[in-house]
Amino acid sequence: MNKFNKSLIALAVCASSFGSVNASADILTEMLEGADLYGNLRLRYETVDQDNALDDASALTLRTRIGFNTAEVNGWSATVEIEDSRVVLGEDEFSVPPSGFQTGEFSVIADPETTELDQGFLKYSTDKITAKLGRQVFTLDGHRFIGHVGWRQDRQTFDALTVVAKPADGITLTGAFIDNRNRIFAEDADINSEDFIGNASFKTPIGKVTGYAYLLENEENDSELDTYGISLKGSAPIGDAKFLYHAEYATQETDTDFDADYLFLEGGVKVSGVTAKLGYELLGSDDGQFGFSTPLATLHKFNGWADIFLGTPAQGLEDTYVSLSGKIGPGTATVIYHEFDVDEDSAAISDAGSELDLQYAFKFGKKYSAGIKAAFYSADDIAVDTDKVWVWVAKSF
Repeated sequence: MNKFNKSLIALAVCASSFGSVNASADILTEMLEGADLYGNLRLRYETVDQDNALDDASALTLRTRIGFNTAEVNGWSATVEIEDSRVVLGEDEFSVPPSGFQTGEFSVIADPETTELDQGFLKYSTDKITAKLGRQVFTLDGHRFIGHVGWRQDRQTFDALTVVAKPADGITLTGAFIDNRNRIFAEDADINSEDFIGNASFKTPIGKVTGYAYLLENEENDSELDTYGISLKGSAPIGDAKFLYHAEYATQETDTDFDADYLFLEGGVKVSGVTAKLGYELLGSDDGQFGFSTPLATLHKFNGWADIFLGTPAQGLEDTYVSLSGKIGPGTATVIYHEFDVDEDSAAISDAGSELDLQYAFKFGKKYSAGIKAAFYSADDIAVDTDKVWVWVAKSF
């Protein structure tokens, strides 16, 4: 039995010991009688066309997520959530290598069929602190280092103890211990870990300042990855417009004596419902042998939606991009253009290509949403030309 399971049992015992057996039964009854049922359905069609020997991929999948939250009693509550992903109408011309599904035949669409516990945690909260123990969604700071990969049908969760404290206005302190990383490939690529997460944010007159330490230990391959960083994110009015800014720096080292730096700079303006941004992100390299890595992130959100750079090249990666988003009709349109380079040039690799990303998403009715999204990656010294298209509709209840 691992440490996490022992801790879970210990907290469950404590939670059941509110008083006498009869009192505990009354509390449990109150929690269950006040429970709320919720759910979400997402039907998505995805295609992938790559300039290689693999057959083009296509998938029609339905993701179903159903759960319930108990009522809160004396600060205690619980959540249980089941997630299922299924192929619809036999449209399964894709591969999922970590799951061994049609590997080497089609391009990858990382949506394996699965039914699993998505979340199951015990929660204790007051006006200043919230603690959760169990399988849970856990994200920080825009998902760049800690995310749930919600774009995939089987999202990422963690078996963890998380504590969020707000001791004063404008101050948020977050600590977590992650015992298992439940990744997006059903249970075929989950990782036992001993990850310690520390994050502190402070609201200041010039924006939110955040400092963090993410100390990751992968027990599957006995590797360690330690990251320390600081960021500033804020905005300032300029007449009828708003100026947006975000700067971040981090350093990372491994147990094999590699180290690399991270730099993020972004500026933008929002006016009349339209937001334009110009950004630069560097995932540095250690002499062309190791690239700065964010293994717990929602990687799809960064460095292009074609997912070419889910793993940072050993030469590192520079991403210079411009984005434009705004309301058109009932929805929001987004356009992003990326220019990719490597941090450490070599004789074989210097230019990492470019990408154009497009999306239009909208809501209709009270609980429905839909969208269309596309990514067009043009290769140079890395990977191959890749085009991806998604169309989806979703309903919440």
